[in-house]
Amino acid sequence: MADLSAFPITSRWPAANPDVIQLYSFPTPNGVKVSIALEEMGLPYEAHKVTLSDTDVKSDAFLSLNPNNKIPAIVDPDGPGGAPIGLFESGAILIYLAEKSGKLIGDTPAEKYKAIQWVMFQMGGIGPMFGQLGYFSKFAGAEIEDPRPRQRYVDEAKRLLAVLDKELADKDWIIGSYSIADIAIAPWLRGLDFYGVKEAVGWDSFPNVVAYLDRFLARPAVQTGLVTPPRD
Repeated sequence: MADLSAFPITSRWPAANPDVIQLYSFPTPNGVKVSIALEEMGLPYEAHKVTLSDTDVKSDAFLSLNPNNKIPAIVDPDGPGGAPIGLFESGAILIYLAEKSGKLIGDTPAEKYKAIQWVMFQMGGIGPMFGQLGYFSKFAGAEIEDPRPRQRYVDEAKRLLAVLDKELADKDWIIGSYSIADIAIAPWLRGLDFYGVKEAVGWDSFPNVVAYLDRFLARPAVQTGLVTPPRD
């Protein structure tokens, strides 16, 4: 049995089976990336619910694994060289899991870097921009009377959706084959509905993106990953 005592997070969220990957997460667009990837890759794991409240993400236990106090994070008892490893940042975790499993990162070196390229596109563009759009549309920013902040992110969301729509004009998945790039991107597309901004960004004017998200959500592993760990 693996010894995870070097990871203080396990004292607050104990591992029932320390021999499998320990996932610390919550079902947000970033959080479900990792649960979906684990389901798609068939890697054994144990999910621990870490809420977005300060009592969880700013606890000493969680900060010991992710000093940036954001979900998701993992501990893999069988890391490189057989030693345990802890990781945070969803994009880094996706790349790690894909390389560990040998799945969902393309069939050639060129496809591997194409997949990573689109993961970075999500991390640097879609995630931050859609998140800000949500803030100025559904959360505290919606109370700001000046329309310019919200419009900035509406416009940027439209631009990013246009990039995706063009890329998906002649293929089902972003690099051709299903990959971690899709697992990174699609949950954020789904988030536009949660934010209540589909109409604002002209969702129906991007038919390739609409069909792409439908394909993604139809996958059984995605359906499981979207509710892992459960909110309640």
